[in-house]
Amino acid sequence: MKIHVFENGMVFSGKSWEIIQKLKNLQSNYVYISDWIADIHQQEAHPLKRIK
Repeated sequence: MKIHVFENGMVFSGKSWEIIQKLKNLQSNYVYISDWIADIHQQEAHPLKRIK
């Protein structure tokens, strides 16, 4: 599964069950996807890693 994060959105590519599982994991920490995107942009020191 790959996640491409942009300033105003993101693109998930992978199997449907992988995307659903990732969104459920994010749901425990963030209310909105935009909160997660903002958090990622604040952590510029840590590059994004590929999730298998």
